[in-house]
Amino acid sequence: MRCRVKFLAATYLWTLLVFIVAKVCFMLFCQDGHDFSFGDIWQVISHGLSLDLSTALYFLIVPFIVVMVSVWWNGKILSKILQIYFLLIAFAFALAFVADTSLYSFWGFKLDASCLQYLDTPTEAMASVTTAYLVWRIIAILITSLIISIGYLYIVRTLQTKQATHTFAKVRETIFYLICIPLIVIGIRGGLGESTTNIGQVYFSQNQFLNHSAVNPVFSFLASFEKSASNNTIYNYMDDLVCEQIISSLYNTESIDCDTLLNTQTPNIILILLEGCGGEFTEIGGRKDVTPHLNQLANEGVYFTNCYGNSWRTDRGTVCAWSGYPSFPSMSVMKIPSKSRTMPNIAKTLKEERGYNTFYLYGGDINFTNMRSYLIAGGFEQLMWKEDYTSQEQKTAQWGVCDEITFKSLFDLSQHQKSPFLIGFSTLSSHAPWDVPIRKFDDEILNAMYYLDQCLGDFIERFRQTKVWDNTLVILLPDHGIPYKDIDERHPLMNHIPMIWVGGAVKAPRRIEQVCNQTDLPATLLGQLGLNHDDFTFSRDVLSKSYTQLFAINTYTEGFSVNDSVGYVNYDLIGDRICVRQGKHIDELLQRGRAILQAASKDLDKR
Repeated sequence: MRCRVKFLAATYLWTLLVFIVAKVCFMLFCQDGHDFSFGDIWQVISHGLSLDLSTALYFLIVPFIVVMVSVWWNGKILSKILQIYFLLIAFAFALAFVADTSLYSFWGFKLDASCLQYLDTPTEAMASVTTAYLVWRIIAILITSLIISIGYLYIVRTLQTKQATHTFAKVRETIFYLICIPLIVIGIRGGLGESTTNIGQVYFSQNQFLNHSAVNPVFSFLASFEKSASNNTIYNYMDDLVCEQIISSLYNTESIDCDTLLNTQTPNIILILLEGCGGEFTEIGGRKDVTPHLNQLANEGVYFTNCYGNSWRTDRGTVCAWSGYPSFPSMSVMKIPSKSRTMPNIAKTLKEERGYNTFYLYGGDINFTNMRSYLIAGGFEQLMWKEDYTSQEQKTAQWGVCDEITFKSLFDLSQHQKSPFLIGFSTLSSHAPWDVPIRKFDDEILNAMYYLDQCLGDFIERFRQTKVWDNTLVILLPDHGIPYKDIDERHPLMNHIPMIWVGGAVKAPRRIEQVCNQTDLPATLLGQLGLNHDDFTFSRDVLSKSYTQLFAINTYTEGFSVNDSVGYVNYDLIGDRICVRQGKHIDELLQRGRAILQAASKDLDKR
């Protein structure tokens, strides 16, 4: 009995040690842009220990069962089962640790099941990194697996599964293990209280990097399956009647006495979603050198100076822009065909109400994150994507066809479409790994944004010389912002994005100062065209006199932020706390954010 108990204890302690060392490695490898001290490392280890203790018990279950069986039968197959099991979990741990450390610099949050959705299109998923990057990660996984497995296999060799000579001794030892089962269950759930083990229990700092470092990536990954199993988390912050009252006051779909920006109600329309081009790279963030053409167009057209992105990824931002539908922290609506195919869409409305010819252009894989299904269901009749280009053109960027080539395609399409037409276009070069054929800045991110701006400027200048320009509205809108240096989800500037309307259909240059969201584009555009937009229930016409509640909301994987002209609040859903509060009436802004999440999640659940 003593040998078996020692084996279980050694297995458990080795698993804990592996988790602790993984935290330290995570902090060291992800330290760029994150200052911390030795004391912080200890704080991360100590605060994260409760989650590690619980997680390690999950992986003690199989050895525990084997030990119980060995009391009555000590066949050699038990040792083989343990060896295979430990080799498997050693590889699984290594994969989780390396993936968590590698993805954090891109995503800014801990490993979860959302990474699996990109396995449907592995080529696109790998386009953000170089071959050398992947090779080094594979080597790291193999080395880490080897180190972890050596420890486990050494412990297995110390186990001597000898049977007790007397039946009474066997029964006594079996009873001991049976008594341990409830204790293991209690340890896994984190105690006897109502709250079970969760990620938020290890949060201890205002420095989000330290909180993330304390989180066990294996637990984070496994726990996220519970959230994504139904594809939707229902948020319940208040009585449904109270929620409905708040939502009805925030979202009025009627356009009343709209300020007129256009000189026609049937313009050709080109909507360009600028990949990752957040305000920190434009005049919004005080940069005049990175996107000079975009800044100039802001002065020439209608410039919505206080527009904010709803989300942090392209699949979310695309749905927000075209369908006026909110984003969610833990799931992508585009990935749910049962919902996305029933949603309103600018393309569908223009096609049915005004007979617009609809076309979508994207230089990447249009099957990525279910994009094709969403676009076709949304009313786009023709799609042009990576496979429509030559093999040489497809290799001009990691993600597919570079912006320089696709902007030329956009120009050609604009000259050959029958009016009235709607063309949607998603750029892609301003995305990791930032592989663009221009070297203006040493900073690769600034360089990629500059390249996007140059491609855009060339397109607009060429398009301006054509007759089609005279009756065309070009809408420029980033799909989302990105973390950059000290600007992250807690910083309002990350989600502050430029929305600019230019073209011959624009009556005169204007600056629209109202705070608004990316999701407000459908109602605002359709209001300008004199079209009903009642089915866009979460979209507001910011030029209508009915637009009286001026605010913007953004969600990300761990929380949300809400702001208006005088206040800003950032709320951490995992830690259940306010992270940032600036300005006035923070409680009111927080209440709005909660009501929107509650109403939107229940609307999504109706699918």
